[in-house]
Amino acid sequence: MLIADIIPYERNARHNEKAIPKVAESIKEFGLRGTIGLESRENPVIVFGHTRVAACKSLGWTEIPDSKIEYCDDLAPDQIKAFRIADNKTGDIATYNKSMLREEVRSLKDMDMSRFGLEFKSKGLPYGAERLRTDDAYNLGICSRTDCGRDGFPRIPKASAKPNELQGFNYAKSTPSDQKRGKGCHFFIDDYQFERLWQRPERYLDVLRGYDCVLTPDFSLYMDMPDPMQEWNRYRSAALGWYWAQHGITVVPTLSWAQPSSYRFCFKGIPKHSTVATSTVGVARDKDAQKVWHDGMREAMRRLEPSRVLLYGKNIGFDFGNCEVVEYKAGGFHGR
Repeated sequence: MLIADIIPYERNARHNEKAIPKVAESIKEFGLRGTIGLESRENPVIVFGHTRVAACKSLGWTEIPDSKIEYCDDLAPDQIKAFRIADNKTGDIATYNKSMLREEVRSLKDMDMSRFGLEFKSKGLPYGAERLRTDDAYNLGICSRTDCGRDGFPRIPKASAKPNELQGFNYAKSTPSDQKRGKGCHFFIDDYQFERLWQRPERYLDVLRGYDCVLTPDFSLYMDMPDPMQEWNRYRSAALGWYWAQHGITVVPTLSWAQPSSYRFCFKGIPKHSTVATSTVGVARDKDAQKVWHDGMREAMRRLEPSRVLLYGKNIGFDFGNCEVVEYKAGGFHGR
């Protein structure tokens, strides 16, 4: 049917102008999937589908396939008028589980849903969107359940990295990009110096992109922390690593552990046969700390079988077997 022959209802109370470009994008991507309802063949006034017709017209269409046209000539005039109103209003009544909707949208890795009007970046969230504010506080926007494996942790991709130097994150922002080449960025520093990464992860993507590789944040696992707090810090480290990897950064998992009960979660999400990193800073002069470090490293080697270990700090006599070990001096920019 020719679009020129289709007559918009002159008293249509719904304003569709803002929706037309989004519906046009949908038609371009998926084709015309819905139908258009007209009063009758003799009186082709639109009952439903005003936005679809306008979107097709905006795309340069001159015809609507006959298979996409429905006629409402089995309804009385008052029924047609009532249906026209009801069809518009019933769509307005439905609501969304906004968190679930956002998770569904985020799971479409190769589809830009903002083309169809689905964005979650607005600061002016509507009433009832408190859950989205909570999502932002917990960074569900960068990593959620759908991004995690069966063990509950996001999977960091396998990496092969061997930077000439390791540089602390506290120097990352002030170091020009061309001076980051050949270096890896580490987080073997006090947590307060990189906690802001978790608070505003998107702000630091460009800061980290210049490095050959970036180690996952070494959020502290203090021995006196409750296990759930230790696990939360390990999750945060893995989530940021996963997020960076999705944005094209080469990520090296940082190994960290505490008491033996932490082995239950501290190696989750880390790939086997990959480059990993760890530190002995603060361990060398404490015999008890050395024992904890040796026990945990032994467990890591058994479970992960890493291909290479980037060791930041003094080698405290651990037998890495046939695994390649690259040593970096702590407290400076240089050293191997």
